[in-house]
Amino acid sequence: MTDVTGLPSAPVVQRRSVWGWMLFDWAAQPFFTVVTTFIFGPYFISRMASDPATGQAAWGYGIAAGGLLIALFSPILGSIADQTGPRKPWIASFAILKILALCSLWFAAPGSSVVAVVVAFTLAAVAAEFSIVFNDSMLLRLVPKAQIGRVSNLAWGLGYLGGMIVLIFIIAFLAASPETGKTLIGIDPLFGLDPVQGEDARASGPISALWYAVFILPMFLFTPDAGGRRALKGAVRDGLAELRSTLGEVRQRAGIFRFLIARMIYQDGVNALLSLGGGFAAAMFGWSITEIGVYGIMLNVVAIFSCLYASRLDTQLGSKLVVLIAILLLLIATVGIVSTGPGFTLFGGLPLGDADTGGLFGTAAEKAYIMFGLLIGIAFGPVQASSRAYMARSVTEDEAGRYFGIYALAGRATSFLAPFLVATVTALSGSARLGMATITLFFAVGLVILWTTPYPADQPDRKA
Repeated sequence: MTDVTGLPSAPVVQRRSVWGWMLFDWAAQPFFTVVTTFIFGPYFISRMASDPATGQAAWGYGIAAGGLLIALFSPILGSIADQTGPRKPWIASFAILKILALCSLWFAAPGSSVVAVVVAFTLAAVAAEFSIVFNDSMLLRLVPKAQIGRVSNLAWGLGYLGGMIVLIFIIAFLAASPETGKTLIGIDPLFGLDPVQGEDARASGPISALWYAVFILPMFLFTPDAGGRRALKGAVRDGLAELRSTLGEVRQRAGIFRFLIARMIYQDGVNALLSLGGGFAAAMFGWSITEIGVYGIMLNVVAIFSCLYASRLDTQLGSKLVVLIAILLLLIATVGIVSTGPGFTLFGGLPLGDADTGGLFGTAAEKAYIMFGLLIGIAFGPVQASSRAYMARSVTEDEAGRYFGIYALAGRATSFLAPFLVATVTALSGSARLGMATITLFFAVGLVILWTTPYPADQPDRKA
């Protein structure tokens, strides 16, 4: 007998601890789904800035700044965590910062300071990613290595379900058409929210904060933490010394080093695509919050089932193959979305006409864009969940904290680069499409490097 996590005859306490850990993803995902990608981000790009190109550039620079901070401090925090022992106090501290920053997004009315809004979003993003470092490093103590890929993918799928629920709530009950004043289900927005002032989009920040505050509690209550608390001053000193040692050590572990380089590159593309893709579509087709929200729901539904399938595929065939397939799908999808515009797809090689049948996504070009978007939905959960499993299978429990700090560094070391390139190319050319096209470089290069990386990464004589 096994439960959904794949643990054979697991005791109740163990199942509860694993579910508590998995619910962290459920709690955290609405920030990425409704704030970063599908609701607040598109609102910022299309309505807060003077024009969409300027909005995309400002949003991209904000994401780049957050990525730089995450890259600098994640490995330091990971090493310090290994020295201090418990992860939960760190998660709690960053949870407070994230919740306060998200609540402040309510004040992002049209005409307010773009810089202040970007700073608040960046603080929330940094706090979210730092929390993930500590949560990820707990996985090795909870399940056998054979089940890591399954549990990781299930947790990611659970996260998408949580994000989708919040997204559905916003577009069904809060997000109204500025023309009709009605939501998708034909009612007035709850709480008297005014869509003209962007209150439906601005509410996504406090809602995500409340969701996070409530559903992060099972992890604190039921998931065991490491013991052996040490004084912070000594832990910081030893943690920094350990980080220096780890950075030197990882260069001697060729397989892990190659995996981290590959992830550094392809994850940069993933981050940029998730952060900027929704705003790109909203600006290009003039989508309302309702339309971008429905698009997000479609992607999340696909992502949930994709993660469920990938949880089995990862166990059967290994994390490396899952990640390779996912990167290839993301590359195809990115080429597809940047080649699609009003009246055409495939860079104009397939004219679609401008006829609008009315309703949501009324043109053929919009439907083509959605088809490419569904490939993103299939891939963006497994590429991250199975990468996490790939890393967990390649290190020991004792070194998990510092190596997941390096893993976070690899996911963020150049995470400012893709948004920076998108923002800069967009600003210089005035073309959001040309800016988004730079993301394809990161998927192509990452795919090539990962292809020659051993699996698990600490065993260079083994192949996928």
